[in-house]
Amino acid sequence: DHHVNYGSGSGLQNRVAFVQNDPSQHDASIRLADLQVSDTGTYQCRVKKNTVAVHEVIVTVQEKPATPQCWTEGETTEGSSVLLRCYSR
Repeated sequence: DHHVNYGSGSGLQNRVAFVQNDPSQHDASIRLADLQVSDTGTYQCRVKKNTVAVHEVIVTVQEKPATPQCWTEGETTEGSSVLLRCYSR
């Protein structure tokens, strides 16, 4: 139908577009911009000609890891033991 159904409350309205200007020319690929963890879900492509063909794709968006915070515990002199601690949320 030459349109994207964004779903209710999905927040995709200004971030999804067809890759090609005219999806009826055999390429109905879409591009999702500015991916967010909340974009994780099942996406569906429905093509209607004489019949309806449906293909679903599960998309999982993972959060970029935070930069770890690291520090040492113990004396940093030759021959002593030191403990390197790292934490990331």
